[in-house]
Amino acid sequence: FVRGEFRNLGQAEKFPMDPILRFLFPLYLLGVLLPAQAQRYAPNDPSLPVIHHPGYSLAYDESSEQAAWVAYCLTAGETMARVKRSNDFRSDPSVRSGSAAHSDYKGSGYDRGHLAPAADMAWSSTSMSASFFYSNMSPQFPGFNRGIWKKLEELMRSWARAYDSVYVVTGPLYLEQRGSIGPNAVRIPSHYFKAVLTASVNKRKAIAFVLPNASSKASLSSFALPVDRLENYLDRDLFAFLPDG
Repeated sequence: FVRGEFRNLGQAEKFPMDPILRFLFPLYLLGVLLPAQAQRYAPNDPSLPVIHHPGYSLAYDESSEQAAWVAYCLTAGETMARVKRSNDFRSDPSVRSGSAAHSDYKGSGYDRGHLAPAADMAWSSTSMSASFFYSNMSPQFPGFNRGIWKKLEELMRSWARAYDSVYVVTGPLYLEQRGSIGPNAVRIPSHYFKAVLTASVNKRKAIAFVLPNASSKASLSSFALPVDRLENYLDRDLFAFLPDG
């Protein structure tokens, strides 16, 4: 474990953008253009269906009725909210097998916790609305969702401003049996992970966090660990197209 320190990952290849792509880049951010460049830093996960929404992508795990991971790029400009929180929770029509629904969370005592935070998607009404698909929700203990998890999300936004852009991968962990909620048996995670990578090629840094799904007064640095250690546990390359060096 490390105490709030970033781990240098060395330099990665640059992705030059021609003038036409520069002109089309705002459309790319809205998910209209193919999301290939941002997805270069998403996990490579052939075992699960990957769904692309405006602002983020996810791999849906039918066995737990939630995402195995969500991944997105957050720029400094996107941390400035331009739209209000929509709260339009709804099932995800892109999940062919059917996603979780309102009935799963109603009366459960758990928050509908965002994996890709609504505050990170407040740069457009389209991305904000997409963040409220139930495929992006996970049953989180209220004290966790509104406490230390919120602090970690705020830290990601502060790093996006400090480093211009960051790539974030987040997902649930089932290190302990916690049961499930609702008629669709949405599995309750015991922990959550978040890994972040700076987008600046000249300042390539990364760190990961694993937090229990519970209230905590501990410092965020006490939950930090190297990305490699998290990847080894998950048996998944979180930034799949970045050279391992």
